[in-house]
Amino acid sequence: MDRPLKFPLHIPFVEELGFELWAFGGGQAEVRVDLAEAHLNSWEVAHGGVLMTLLDVAMAHAARSINAHAADFGPGVATVEMKTSFMRPAEGALRGLATLLHKTSTMAFTEGRVVDEAGRLCAHATATFKYLRALPTSGRHAKTLQPAAPPTETP
Repeated sequence: MDRPLKFPLHIPFVEELGFELWAFGGGQAEVRVDLAEAHLNSWEVAHGGVLMTLLDVAMAHAARSINAHAADFGPGVATVEMKTSFMRPAEGALRGLATLLHKTSTMAFTEGRVVDEAGRLCAHATATFKYLRALPTSGRHAKTLQPAAPPTETP
């Protein structure tokens, strides 16, 4: 694939960070970012929060990718827990690669890693996600970028 996919959901924070979705389906996901100055810490390498967000987004997409097709993106997910280990400073173009390890009707167990342009492991994580139909706050629902079906007329 020579260009990114469109994220199936509007996620303002992810868009602000400049993340791109490059693979999505079958329990796998790949999210990429080309580091900019705003992504860096005082050592001028990727801030740990950027790496953790890259991992979280990639693993969440892997968790949702089993049901991924245009008509049904599947239930939403919320991160329940995440453990991250940092191996080396991350610089340049980064790839977040994630895999769904196991799922139940309510939970998804995932693994992810961030690699740099040379394929060196920069960070590794595992995470557990809860499948949700909606957030238990103010009736908010995830907004998809898919066009809505045309309304039907009632007699």
